[in-house]
Amino acid sequence: MTDDVLDTRGGRVLVSVAAGVAGLAGSYALTGAAPAFLASPIERALARTMPGAIVSFAITTLGSLGQRLNLLAAIAVAGLFVALAARAAILAGEAANNRLLPSVGTAVVTWAVAVALTGELVLSAGAALPAAGVVALAQALDAFGADATPISSKRRRALSTVGVALGAGVLGYRLGGQRSPTTTAADAPPITAAGADLEDAQTKLDAASDASLDVDGLDSLVSETFFEVDINSIDPQVDAGDWSLSVTGAVEQEVTLDYDELQGMDAENRFSTLRCVGDSLNGKKMDTALWTGVPVDQLLDEAGVQSGCECVMLRATDDYYEEFPIEALRGGLLVYGMNGNVLPRGHGYPVRALVPGHWGEVNVKWLTEIEVLEREAEGYWEKRGWQGTGPVKPVAKLHHAELVADGRRRLAGHAYGGLRGVARVEVSTDGGETWADATLSDPLPAVDGDGAAEDAWRQWEFTYDPPAGGHTAVVRMVDDAGDVQTAEETDPVPSGPSGWVSREFA
Repeated sequence: MTDDVLDTRGGRVLVSVAAGVAGLAGSYALTGAAPAFLASPIERALARTMPGAIVSFAITTLGSLGQRLNLLAAIAVAGLFVALAARAAILAGEAANNRLLPSVGTAVVTWAVAVALTGELVLSAGAALPAAGVVALAQALDAFGADATPISSKRRRALSTVGVALGAGVLGYRLGGQRSPTTTAADAPPITAAGADLEDAQTKLDAASDASLDVDGLDSLVSETFFEVDINSIDPQVDAGDWSLSVTGAVEQEVTLDYDELQGMDAENRFSTLRCVGDSLNGKKMDTALWTGVPVDQLLDEAGVQSGCECVMLRATDDYYEEFPIEALRGGLLVYGMNGNVLPRGHGYPVRALVPGHWGEVNVKWLTEIEVLEREAEGYWEKRGWQGTGPVKPVAKLHHAELVADGRRRLAGHAYGGLRGVARVEVSTDGGETWADATLSDPLPAVDGDGAAEDAWRQWEFTYDPPAGGHTAVVRMVDDAGDVQTAEETDPVPSGPSGWVSREFA
């Protein structure tokens, strides 16, 4: 029939594309933002096979936008797979003169593709059934309109098919958003671990609130929103009941423990700041939380380290891995709590590593294995041209500037020196010719509550009379040993940014 949608090349392509949209929507509606979503394994494959130069460009230039673009590309590829499955089934049905084959073939091929990508037998039906439904709908509309004489009948049937696909897309997006697992700290439930001291955690959080400077618009000492940087656009979804951690490799005896065993061990509450090695000099990828976890030394001592290189590889559920000196791991935590709540999925639930004073990349999320090595090896990012396994570089950031009521200007920000500590922040309002001390927040409390946290930032504030005309404000920090952070500016690639932050005022 010349007016049938499926009897024209353009019509078959249109129905195939509509089936692709519906298949993606159905998959997302059933899984949400989880690894079982049809586009998720494609996104992981794209991220892991992309050349290091492109990855570095995306991190330093595009930031989180680069990862979102990668996910969009994966969604487009996944939709193309479904569309091609539908088109092949439609053409096969036409060749066999079988009206049942297009919809059934679309369902079978789409299901097979989804299973091959995700490994999910049942959840793959979320992509297969809606895609087949769109093809069946197009056939039904053709059959219903077979005796229609107006020239516009084919157009109406095509628009009806596309409309149903778009409606499925909107519905799938909403249902998938509701189904997506919790990823943020704000939605996480309170810790119930037997080994955790929740009263101590609340005392420390209250102390942090009291110590925060009263500067509107400046992030508090405990970050309200904490940056997330992963190799995944869609985070792993790990069941704590199935999780375990093993210490393997060059050890006297391998040690394995599960989530309940870890939570039953004596834990500590520790303030610590994390900073991403791909952070720009005055960027926002640096935050602080109160972490609850078990000292990793307990497991290392039980295993009996026999390393020939004094180095270790941490491995994660999502196949991420990083190698660094084992001495850096000593004094670290196996974290299962954040700010008094269960560690959120987006920060590595059920367990992540906390490595004091080191770039964020070695603070591995979704941790499953601590492998003690006999010889050095390259980690995930080192294979891509980065060198971020060392201690963080000190920085004073300038994130707030305002004119106060008396005409003076107030500057404020955070300073972080890793294990070097923050003794002072100095501010220059004449481009670095002269310097004055800023006001610092009180330090966050140490683990035992006595003294300052060894690996946490401090806020700073400086108010001054602005000179006539334009001027340049510069900030720098001084660590506990009296060393001034370097003025030498370096890019994030390969080993993190350095330099003094400055800002011009008219």
